[in-house]
Amino acid sequence: VQLVESGGGLVETGGSLTLSCVASGRIFTIGSMDWYRQAPGKERELVATITSGLSTTYAESVKGRFTISRDNAKKTVWLQMNDLKPEDTAVYYCNADRVTTAWGPVYGSWGQGTQVTVSS
Repeated sequence: VQLVESGGGLVETGGSLTLSCVASGRIFTIGSMDWYRQAPGKERELVATITSGLSTTYAESVKGRFTISRDNAKKTVWLQMNDLKPEDTAVYYCNADRVTTAWGPVYGSWGQGTQVTVSS
């Protein structure tokens, strides 16, 4: 299972970005998918989660600004980020908690991360 993120970049305060994460491999189903982020010198934190049934949860710090969505058929999850703030600067990682593949279940798949930098 491979997860590949894209869409990061440099944006000014108040700007928007949309991150994408595409899963590949001989995948049958994917359970919950998450976006995490890790700022320099800080621990990785959970930003948003979306279940296979499309239920969503968000960290308090991003509620009302970020939107997570997915397309199960395309094996893709997105993170729409609006009204970005300097404190949103971090490497953003995609995670899939359980992926059912041709070789059995795979747990805890991670992407390589994409850098988001918000200038003040």
